[in-house]
Amino acid sequence: MKKLFLASAVSALFAVPTTALAQAKPGAVPTLDKVLEASGISVTGYIDTGYTHADRNVETGFSTRVFDSQNNSFVLHQLGVSISKQPKEGFGGLVNFTTGKDAPVITSGNPNDPPASQFDLTQAYAQYARGKLTLIAGKFVTLQGTEVIWSPSNLNASRSILFGAIPFTHTGVRGAWALNDQVTFYAGLNNGWDQLTDSNRPKTAELGVSLNPIKPLSITVTDYMGKESSTPTAPTVASLALGGDFKRNSLNAVASYSISDPLSVGAEYLTVSQEIPGGAKPKYNGFALYGSYMFTPKYRGVLRYESLNDKDGMHFGIGIGTGGEKYKEVTVTGSYLAADNFEMRAEVRRDTASNTSVFTDFAGVRSKSLMTLALQGLYKF
Repeated sequence: MKKLFLASAVSALFAVPTTALAQAKPGAVPTLDKVLEASGISVTGYIDTGYTHADRNVETGFSTRVFDSQNNSFVLHQLGVSISKQPKEGFGGLVNFTTGKDAPVITSGNPNDPPASQFDLTQAYAQYARGKLTLIAGKFVTLQGTEVIWSPSNLNASRSILFGAIPFTHTGVRGAWALNDQVTFYAGLNNGWDQLTDSNRPKTAELGVSLNPIKPLSITVTDYMGKESSTPTAPTVASLALGGDFKRNSLNAVASYSISDPLSVGAEYLTVSQEIPGGAKPKYNGFALYGSYMFTPKYRGVLRYESLNDKDGMHFGIGIGTGGEKYKEVTVTGSYLAADNFEMRAEVRRDTASNTSVFTDFAGVRSKSLMTLALQGLYKF
C-alpha cells in the first residue's frame, strides 16, 4: 500500500511540470497566407511565358496581333499580380500590376508620352460597397470584350483582333448596381480610352448591363460615348490627330452559353465609330465566335473564329479612302491542365486580309496571310 502511494506521488510530481511546459509551449508561427486571409487581403497572380514562331515579320512589320510581336523567340509575356481587399460592405480597394513583354502595349498614356517601360500599373482603385451598390474610383479595366489582360481568364494563347480594337483600361469612376442575381447595371465617367490623364477636357461615359436570365447563359452589353481628339488605332499604328474634339462611340455585346458540362460556346459583336473634321463618321465593326470542349478533366480544346471589317481604315490605317480592309483569323488551341495551378497550351493561328498584301516576311515579300505556332506555359498562384 505504501509503495502504491509512493508511486502515485512520484508520478504526480513529474506530471505537474510536464503539463505546465505543454501549456507554455508557443503555437506554430502563422504562415503569410493565413495572416492575409485573417486580414481579408487577397493576393493572386500568374506567370505567362511562351514561344512563338511566325512565317511573317511581326517584329517590325504589320500585324493584327496585340501581344505576339516576336518571331522564333521565347518570351516572358506577363507577370501579373493582384492585391485586393474587397469586403461586401464598406471600403476596400485593389492594386494590379503587369510586367513583361506585354506591359508597354497596355500602358495608359497620350500620343506624345515617352516610350513605356515593361511595367504597367494596370489597375489601382478604391472601392465602397453598400447593399446592392458598389462604387470604384481610380484606374480599372474596361467592361468590353470577351478576352482580358489577365491571362488565366482567357482560353487561347493569343489575344483576338477584337481585343486590340477596344480600350484596355479607363481612369475615372464606375458604379455597379446589382438589381438581383440576374441583372446588374453599370454606369461611369472616365478620361476615355487608355488615358491616365485626359488628353482633352470632355469626358467619356460608360453604360452597361449584365444579364444572367438562366444559369448557363450570360450576356453583357456595354457602350462608351465621349469626345476624343484622336482616332482609336492599334498599338503598332500612330494615333491620327483630329485637330479637335469629336464624338466616339463603342458598342459591344458578349454572350456565353454552357451547353453541357464539357461544352461551352460564346459570341461577341463590336462596332466603333468616330466623327472626324468635315462631318464624316468612319467606323469599324466585327464579331468573334468561340467554342470550348473539355475532353477529359485535364485536356481542353478551343476554337476561335473572328472577322473585323475596318471599312474606313480607322483602326489599322490600311485602305483609307479606298474601302478599307477586312481581316479574319482562325485559332485552334489545345490545353493540358497539368495541375490546378499550371497549364500548358499549344496553338495554331492563321490571319488573313481580304484585299491587300499587308503582311511582310523578312525578305520583303508581301502576303495576305500570317501563320503562327505558339506554346504557352501558365503558372497561377
